[in-house]
Amino acid sequence: MKRTHLPLNGLRVLDAAARYLSFTRAADELAVTPAAVGQQIRTLEDVLGVVLSGVTAKGLELTPEGAAGLDALRRGFLEFEEAVRAMQSQQSSKRLTIAAPRDFTAKWLAARLADYGRTDAELGFAMVSSDDSLDFTQANLDVAICLADDKGEHEGVQIGGSDYVTVGLADGADRPIGWPGCPQQDGEAAITVADAGLAIDAAAAGLGRATVPALLAEADIAAGRVTDYGRKDGAKGYWLIAPIPQWRQKKVKALVAALTE
Repeated sequence: MKRTHLPLNGLRVLDAAARYLSFTRAADELAVTPAAVGQQIRTLEDVLGVVLSGVTAKGLELTPEGAAGLDALRRGFLEFEEAVRAMQSQQSSKRLTIAAPRDFTAKWLAARLADYGRTDAELGFAMVSSDDSLDFTQANLDVAICLADDKGEHEGVQIGGSDYVTVGLADGADRPIGWPGCPQQDGEAAITVADAGLAIDAAAAGLGRATVPALLAEADIAAGRVTDYGRKDGAKGYWLIAPIPQWRQKKVKALVAALTE
């Protein structure tokens, strides 16, 4: 059944005016001017085709037509409030489902989620491995992290920059270590591994030199596991993305702030 178009703004103003029997006090509650309250009620009267209120020597009074619908109107607004609470209750959970490449989780994300988790005992994380065809609905994801040129069709923010670093050992082989998606390198790869994280580990073992997103290699360089042999700009970076409905969630906004501060 087709629903009747409801003039909700006007009905909300009528409810406030009826509770106070004052345009001025209703205006204070609604953060508008008394003139705007009067205009909304006149517009509502035009839409409904009835007179709802009048001004007498005693002040504002409702007509019988205006009073007739008040109980149902107030019940309706209470139902609206209950509906909003029901929708928001699904946001009460602080558990986040995050899709990310395995190497990004191991080399960068896990430590930062651990730090973030210590700020709130109610926080929880469900980690899944991302792939090239993310389905937010099917996987029930809150956010995803991917190595990409940009955020694509979703809302998103880049984590870190898009620079790449070449890492290796002074006494290790100097041939390139390859991984899917790695920048073009000179020379034949000494070894090919599954991802950039394994390329860093292979470089740390002395098997060659790996050119990887600088973000992934920060901890290993700082710990002295590998040496920084130079940096260059790359086309791709890590993007934290989500469709608009998920991006608007309070818990997602807090996560974005924690990972990008």
